[in-house]
Amino acid sequence: MNISAIALVGNPNVGKSVLFHRLTGAYVNVSNYPGTTVEVARASARFDAAVDLIDTPGVLTLPARSDDERATMRALLNEPLRAVVQVGDAKNLRRTLTLTALLAELGVPAVLALNMHDEAGARGVTVDAPALADALGIPVVPTVATGGEGIAQLTHHLADTRGLQPLLHYDATAEMAIADLAPRIATHAPHPRLTARGLAILYLGQDNEVEAWLRQAAGEAYAELATARDAAHAQGVTPAALAHERGEAAGTLAARFTARTAQSSPLLAHRVGQWVIHRVWAWPILLGVLFSVYEFVGVFGAGTLVGLMEETLFGETLNPAITQFVQSHVGLPWLADLLVGQYGLWTMGMTYALALILPIVTTFFIAFGLLEDSGYFARLSVLANRLFKLIGLNGRAVLPMVLGLGCVTMATLTTRILHSPRERLITIFLMALAIPCSAQLGVVLGLLGGISFSATLTWVAAMVAVLMLAGFLAAKLIPGRRIPLVTEMPPMRLPLIGNVAKKTVGRLKWYLIEVIPLFLLGTLIMFVLDQIGALPAIIRAGEPLVSGWLGLPKEASAAFVMGFLRRDFGATGLFALSRQLSPIQAVVGMVTITLFVPCIASVMMIIKEQGLKIAAAMLALIVPFAFLVGGVLNHLLRTVWGAGA
Repeated sequence: MNISAIALVGNPNVGKSVLFHRLTGAYVNVSNYPGTTVEVARASARFDAAVDLIDTPGVLTLPARSDDERATMRALLNEPLRAVVQVGDAKNLRRTLTLTALLAELGVPAVLALNMHDEAGARGVTVDAPALADALGIPVVPTVATGGEGIAQLTHHLADTRGLQPLLHYDATAEMAIADLAPRIATHAPHPRLTARGLAILYLGQDNEVEAWLRQAAGEAYAELATARDAAHAQGVTPAALAHERGEAAGTLAARFTARTAQSSPLLAHRVGQWVIHRVWAWPILLGVLFSVYEFVGVFGAGTLVGLMEETLFGETLNPAITQFVQSHVGLPWLADLLVGQYGLWTMGMTYALALILPIVTTFFIAFGLLEDSGYFARLSVLANRLFKLIGLNGRAVLPMVLGLGCVTMATLTTRILHSPRERLITIFLMALAIPCSAQLGVVLGLLGGISFSATLTWVAAMVAVLMLAGFLAAKLIPGRRIPLVTEMPPMRLPLIGNVAKKTVGRLKWYLIEVIPLFLLGTLIMFVLDQIGALPAIIRAGEPLVSGWLGLPKEASAAFVMGFLRRDFGATGLFALSRQLSPIQAVVGMVTITLFVPCIASVMMIIKEQGLKIAAAMLALIVPFAFLVGGVLNHLLRTVWGAGA
C-alpha cells in the first residue's frame, strides 16, 4: 500500500491540532496559545488508512524564520504530500490569505478550512465562503473544530483537491527576477511537487530551508542560482518588498469577501481579554488567579485530598495491611525491609507517588489546563514583555516557561519557538534553574499552602527575584541582541471541559508511566545507601551545609540526595518532614530544592538542545548557586521574622 500524506498548515493558534484530533483520533497537546506544536505530529487519517495526516507547527509567515516555521517548510519540501489543508482563522481573513498566497505560488493541491467561524460570527465578522472558493479555485469550508462542525464536509473535499493558482503578480522588477530564476530552478533542481516559481519566490525571500534544498538538489549548478538571486537583491527585490506585496494583495482579497456588522458593545470575552492585559487591572487579576490556584492546589489538593489519601486510605488501611502481609509471608528480613521498611518500595516509593503527589499533580493539571485553554497564558507574554526586557528576552519566552510548569523536559524542547540561539540558551538556563515542574510545584504549594499564603508568596517572590537576577547576569554575559515581541493573541474563551479532561488524563498517564518508576528507583537507591551505611554518612557529611548554612533538620540531607534523581522526589522528602519544619525552614527548604539540579530527563534534553559542555556548565553553576541562595534567604528571614519563626 502506498502511503501518501496530507499536511495541516496554518498560523499559530488557529485550531490545527484540534482539527488533527478530529481527523485522526490521535491527540496532541492542544493549548489556547501559540508554540504548542514544535515538531511534526503524524497519524493515520480516519477517513483513509492509507493517508498520513501531518500536524505542522504554526507559521507566522513564510519564508521560514523560526524553528517551527522551518519544520513546516521541511514538511512541504520533503513529505510525499498529495494535498495541504490550510487552517485559517475566520476572524482574520487577511492574515490567512497572506499565507494562502504563498501556498498558491507553490502549486500544492489545497483545501482552506476557515476555522472558528462561530467566534467570527459572534464578533460580527462574516466571510462569503462560496465566493471566496470561486476566487481561489479551491474548496473553502467553514469549520468549528472544537465542536466538530464542518468536519464531514472537509473530509469530503479532501477526496477531490485542486491546485491553487497564483493570487497576485509582483511589481515588474520582481516578476522579471522570478521569471529569470524559476527556469533555472526547473532545469537544475526540479521539485517533484512544488512549482519552480514558488521555490524561486521563497529563495528570493531568503528561506534557509529552500536554500539548503536547492543547494543539495542543484549540486555544482547551485552557483548559477545564487548569482541570479544576488542580482535580484541588488535590483531591490528584497524579502520585505515581496512580503509587503503579498500582504497588500491578501488585504484587498479579504476586504472583498468579508462583511462586518457593527456591534453595540464589545463581547464579554473581548472585554475580559482587555482587562487581563490592562496596565492597572492586570495585576490584581493575576494575584486573583494565583490565589485561586493556591486554594485549589495548595489547600484542597495538598490539604484535603492528601489527607484523605495519606492518612486515611494509606495510613489507616493500605499500609498496615500490606506491611502485615509482607512480614507474614516474606521470610527474608532484608526483602521485607525493601518492600515495607523505612525506605520501602511500597511504604516510601508508592506512598510518596500515590498518596502525596498524585492528588497534588491532579489538581495542578486541572488548574493548568483551565488556564491554558482559556487563552490567559498568551496574555502573560504581553504582561511579561516589559519585565523580560531586563533579562534580554521578550515576552514570548514566558510561553516555554509556563509550559515548564507542566514539564521542564518538554518545555526545553519548545524553546525552539524562540527566534535566536541566544534567547534559547538564556531561557533553557532559567528553566533549569528556577522553573519547577508540575509535580514539584504541586508539592511546594502543598507544603507552603499548609503553613500560610504569606509563606507561599515569600517562595514566589524569592523565585522571581532569582529568575530576574540570573537572567540579568546571563543577558549581560551572553552576546547578542534582544528581539522585539511578535506573538499571536488568541481570544479569551471559556475552557472546554472535554479538552481540559483529555489533557489532564494524558498528563496523569505521563506521570504514572514516567514518574512512578523513578520514585521507585530513587527509593531503591536510598535503601541501598542505607543498608551499606552510606546514607547516614552522607547525612552526617551534609549536616554543616544543611543544618548550619540552611538551618534545616539534619534529616533534610536525605531529601537533597533524592533530589539528584528528581527535584520533585527531593521536594516530597521535605514534604514528609513537614511536621518537623518551622515556617522559615519550610520556605528555605523549598526555595533551595526548587533551585536544585534539574531532573535526569531535563538534563538529557538540555544536552540534546545545547550540547554536553553547556549542560555541564549549567549544572556546575546551578548546584552551588542553589545552596548560596538558600543560605542567604535563611539568614535574611531569621533576621526579619525572628529565629523562632
